[in-house]
Amino acid sequence: MATRVGEPAAEPRETLPPRALPGAAALEQVAGMMLLLWQTLVAAACPPYTWKADFVEETWLILRRCLLPVMISTTFFALGAPGLQGGNIVDIFGTVDRLGAFFMATTLREFAPWINGMVIAGVAGTAICADLGARKVRDEIDALSVMGLDPIKALVVPRFLALGVVTALMNLVAIVMGIVGGFLAAVVVFQETTAGYLSTFTSNLSMPELLGSVAKTSVFGFIVGIVVCFKGLHVQGGPQGVGRAVNQAVVIAFVAIWSFNSVFTQILLAAYPETGNLH
Repeated sequence: MATRVGEPAAEPRETLPPRALPGAAALEQVAGMMLLLWQTLVAAACPPYTWKADFVEETWLILRRCLLPVMISTTFFALGAPGLQGGNIVDIFGTVDRLGAFFMATTLREFAPWINGMVIAGVAGTAICADLGARKVRDEIDALSVMGLDPIKALVVPRFLALGVVTALMNLVAIVMGIVGGFLAAVVVFQETTAGYLSTFTSNLSMPELLGSVAKTSVFGFIVGIVVCFKGLHVQGGPQGVGRAVNQAVVIAFVAIWSFNSVFTQILLAAYPETGNLH
């Protein structure tokens, strides 16, 4: 509509941005993580392999940060929850010696991989996310691109591979410490003999369970690596944004680990039905 001479022009109406569909942001982040995973695999497979030295350094850093927490957490969890609680149940029936078989099954299948994944995500994952987020805030990642270097190959690949390898190796440590926790519960608390604890030790041990436990924890590490690297590389909002990204990365990693663990366990039990029988 034309305005008369001398009348003030009408202010343009504010247009509201279109509302995003529910869950669109979450789907966008999942798609971004899948894209980052593909880029990481391609960068790791294609020469030159300039990430090898950084891979060794990151592996050593993750080991130093996570070895003691994994050992302590697994031992005392095994002693407290399944050790004392499960021991009270079997003690009623006078079969404390069955704790050996019980701990081998539960340690391999669930709580050692689960605690291992939680510690790796909570200790190493947060450190990696904070490091990459700080680099993003200081524009170091953009500087790498300006210099012609690939940030994925230089920063993501060594951390991604180190998390996958260390988590699988750390799972073996968690299994041993879980068994030690069960031994303390059976022998020290319930006065069972060492021979009695070890007599049923291999009743529920099978190679598919052992290999499956190591394989799924390796995937746990790769999941943590992609999540924390993605959140660290997409930090917004300065130093406060780094803190938010770290918190979000831990929550997302936990949910992804639990979801994958549930699916993997069902597939393993379906592929090897003998693993579902407890002796």
